[in-house]
Amino acid sequence: MSKSILLLGGSRGIGRAIVDLLLERGDHPIVIARHQHDLPQAVPFHQADVVHDDYTSLIPSELDGMIFLPGTITLLPAARLTPQQIIDDFTTNALAAHTAIVRCLPALKRTPGSGVVLFSTVAVGLGMPFHASVAMAKGAVEGLTRSMAAELAPTVRVNAIAPSLTDTPLAAKLLADDKRREASAARHPLQHVGTAREVAQAAIFAACDATWMTGAVLPIDGGMSTVHVSR
Repeated sequence: MSKSILLLGGSRGIGRAIVDLLLERGDHPIVIARHQHDLPQAVPFHQADVVHDDYTSLIPSELDGMIFLPGTITLLPAARLTPQQIIDDFTTNALAAHTAIVRCLPALKRTPGSGVVLFSTVAVGLGMPFHASVAMAKGAVEGLTRSMAAELAPTVRVNAIAPSLTDTPLAAKLLADDKRREASAARHPLQHVGTAREVAQAAIFAACDATWMTGAVLPIDGGMSTVHVSR
């Protein structure tokens, strides 16, 4: 049976890959985002800033899943981070994710076994320089994932994906040339930079298919957080 999955902030990058995969499966993605970009015309799209706007009226009455996609990459030495930058990262990644779950709960509860997917980062579990702000924000996302999984069980499942650097528009500056791309690939045991489609596959699994999984944080990171390979 096809599923209705709401993507918040999902019009390009990993979000667009999720849309494409859902369509291939015969499911029904709905997107609320600031920009439509090149989403297929057949995909229902509503324009809103899901971090700052009230989009409650745009949420369908029933949902099989919700995937929250907004994120930031603020990479600075800790001494150069301003309080406002830290607050902005927390607002986008964690506070807005909490708000999204609360707003979508009525629709999700009408479909027992529905799934919520949030996004963390490999930098929460693996200390990395210059990642203090995003690691703090995404660490809060992991705490939110487990807390909401406990609170909403058994009706709604809540899981998170923790990717490493992925080839998306958000990471374009970090993968701007062959030298940077090769260096990033070499840091991963699987020796390549993750693609949006690879991360999207995991997100759809967590949202739609993992019926006996909740409160999990899946490391989709080329082995970076769990495997050390000597070369």
